[in-house]
Amino acid sequence: MRVLLVEDEKPLSAAICKMLSAEQIVADPVYTGTDGLDWALGGNYDAIILDVMLPGMDGFSVLKKLRAEKISTPVLMLTARGGLDDRIRGLESGADYYLPKPFEQSELVACLRAITRRGSDRAIVSLAFGDIELHPEEVSLLCTATRQTVKLGAKEFQLMELFLRNPRQVLERETIVERIWGFDSEAEYNNLAVYLSFVRKKLQFIGSRVAISAVRGVGYILEEEK
Repeated sequence: MRVLLVEDEKPLSAAICKMLSAEQIVADPVYTGTDGLDWALGGNYDAIILDVMLPGMDGFSVLKKLRAEKISTPVLMLTARGGLDDRIRGLESGADYYLPKPFEQSELVACLRAITRRGSDRAIVSLAFGDIELHPEEVSLLCTATRQTVKLGAKEFQLMELFLRNPRQVLERETIVERIWGFDSEAEYNNLAVYLSFVRKKLQFIGSRVAISAVRGVGYILEEEK
C-alpha cells in the first residue's frame, strides 16, 4: 500500500512514516496543503492521510479541490481538531474517515486498511519504462522481456517509483534523499548508494536492459542500455 501523508509537524510526520513502514505501507510525506494537493493530483495513491491545520491551504480546502477534480482516493483526516463540527465538516467535504489525535498505531492502520478496502475498485496503475514495469499492488518489479519478477523493499520501491516518474532525467542526489528519506532526515548519501546498489542488483537479476547510471558530481539517471 502506498499513501500520501500531508502533515506539517515534521517530527510527527517522521514518526507516522516509520510506523507505517513497519506495516509494509509506503508513505510519501509532504508538509503543506499546496504540496499535498499537487502530489495528490499527480500521484497514484491507495489513500491520503490529511491534516486540517496546514500552511498554504487547509485540509478542508485540499479535500474539496480533490473531490472537485474527481479524485476518488480514500482520505483519512488525522488532526487534533476532533470536535463534532469539525468531524462533520470533514466528512461532508468528502473524507472517508476522521481520526482525532492522539491515536494508537493499530487504530490508524486499521482505518487505512478499512478505507482502502472500500476503494478497492479503483484501477491500480503500473509505471513502466523500457522493459520494466513497477507493480504497486504486488510491490514488485517485472521485466517484460524475460518475464522475471522480483519483490522490492519499501525504500527500493520508492526509489524505482521516483526514477520511473522521471525517466531519462538527471535527479540530483539531494533531491532523491529529500524525496525518499524526508527533508529532516539524517540519512547520508552512503545510504542512497547502498539502496541504489540493491536496486541495480535486482534489475540485473530480472535481466532488464534498464539501468540507473551515475552522473558524476550531480546525481543519477534512469536510462536504457544501448
